[in-house]
Amino acid sequence: MKPEYWDRARRALARRDPVMAKIMRRGEAFMTLARAICGQQISVKAAQSVWNRIVICLDEEITPHAVIAKDRKKLRACGLSDRKTEYIADLAQHFADGKIHEHRWPEMDDEAIIAELTDVRGIGRWTAEMFLIFNLLRPDVFPLGDLGLQKGIRVSYFKGRKVSLKKMQTLGEQWRPWRSVATWYLWRSLDPVPVEY
Repeated sequence: MKPEYWDRARRALARRDPVMAKIMRRGEAFMTLARAICGQQISVKAAQSVWNRIVICLDEEITPHAVIAKDRKKLRACGLSDRKTEYIADLAQHFADGKIHEHRWPEMDDEAIIAELTDVRGIGRWTAEMFLIFNLLRPDVFPLGDLGLQKGIRVSYFKGRKVSLKKMQTLGEQWRPWRSVATWYLWRSLDPVPVEY
């Protein structure tokens, strides 16, 4: 969960500084998820290039309604594949139809949010878990499907030996209710080996 002061701080910063307000809007749920879809299976540099074109195409209004209103051919012309264009359109439709209950997320448990997000084509469990950790700041997410986390566990706890996911899951139980923090440190433990997310 977000610290108690977080929303109050965001409002105060947005009122005082329009540039900061724009930067903070980049973290909004729809935009974050659309950007995650855009970046799937391509390099960070290529993803940024495609995303920049999408932002221009949508006149910097990255909202579900702007995506729905835009001709899909124009979105594809930004560098999105047909499939990713379909995924982003499906995400926009889920938001527009109220199938994603962003306003209820503070009361919902992690698994309920994951189920809601993975109902969108193109969003799998890994993307939903990364969203929980980095956007919703949930404290107890353990994305065991993440290869970087698996490697961090193998290197730090098992001297690099192969170990079952079940054994990793059991190890992770001791880190409750702070498994997101433990995950972050395990990713960081791999430095200088770069971890791709």
